[in-house]
Amino acid sequence: MSPPRYVWRQLTLKQREELLAWRQGNERPWHSPPHRPNFGHLNFHISAACYEHADHIGMSKARMDVFCLALLGVFSEHGAVLHAWCVLPNHYHALVETEDVLGLIGELGRFHGRTSHAWNGEENTRGRQVFHRATDRAIRSERHFWATTNYIHNNPVHHGYVKLWTEWPWSSAHGYLETMGRDEAERVWREYPLQRYGAKWDSPGL
Repeated sequence: MSPPRYVWRQLTLKQREELLAWRQGNERPWHSPPHRPNFGHLNFHISAACYEHADHIGMSKARMDVFCLALLGVFSEHGAVLHAWCVLPNHYHALVETEDVLGLIGELGRFHGRTSHAWNGEENTRGRQVFHRATDRAIRSERHFWATTNYIHNNPVHHGYVKLWTEWPWSSAHGYLETMGRDEAERVWREYPLQRYGAKWDSPGL
């Protein structure tokens, strides 16, 4: 699948200037969404992508394996509880419980930096930007929580990597199914559909 084109690259110079002026005037980061403290929330949908959605993570299966272990280590070391996660060749998603989302985002930024440095050294591409910034979205309800869980586990299907989410090895889907059981997982899928996430799950593939 072709990576999506970023809107920024399609803007005229005048449009870019107007957008930057608006973000600056509203105290927003110039090129990224703002990060906010927890404000009473504990669960967050965190996602991050490679720059311009290049397949840096998925250069090889071995790299995918190593990256997953390292990423899960970052969450664990920061005290975050992982409810669901999925790593794809050019981005990842995680549904986490944390009392310090800003600290966690900072740790992920440092992890991205270490990983970029290592990969650029391996590929002799010093100075190349590998990752874009991580984003976080507070989970606001039980429905939001379970719809996000379904979205994360369905993500490899949504992007066309596999036909069934159980075919993708780099996610929490198998552990989730083992813990929940087939019947409960199907009930959660029916009761909390993706809706605005805009994808369908092939539940017979459970």
